[in-house]
Amino acid sequence: MALYNHILVALDLTEESTQILERATRLGSGSRISLMHVIEPLAYAYGGDIPMDLSEVQNQLQQQATDQLTKLGRSIGVAPEDQYVVIGQPTSEIHRMAEEKNVDLIVVGSHGRQGLALLLGSTANGVLHGTKCDVLAVRVDQKK
Repeated sequence: MALYNHILVALDLTEESTQILERATRLGSGSRISLMHVIEPLAYAYGGDIPMDLSEVQNQLQQQATDQLTKLGRSIGVAPEDQYVVIGQPTSEIHRMAEEKNVDLIVVGSHGRQGLALLLGSTANGVLHGTKCDVLAVRVDQKK
């Protein structure tokens, strides 16, 4: 019997994502696994005062993320209906998805930085402090 029934793996789609997936699949043998990537709205990144339509760029980013997530999902056998690319604030979207899908473990990456972020990155820290389920922060090795 699996330790967790449903694992949500939140990925930033960097090269280190494979390390996070590897850990999640080893831990989640026999568990349902869902993959998620959150894209912040371009208005957040560039401010809402830009007098240009960024919707086409946002659509392209979403399509690229969907393609990458599909490729990663296929590599570990995650069904397309368990792969999610959403637009929003990462921490709140991960919390929402975890509750909506009745997840009992969230797996996120952590990049081992300095100071307070030494323990967890800002997204991993936010996920940890606002969820009702277990959270595993996988320290990724950027030199792999």
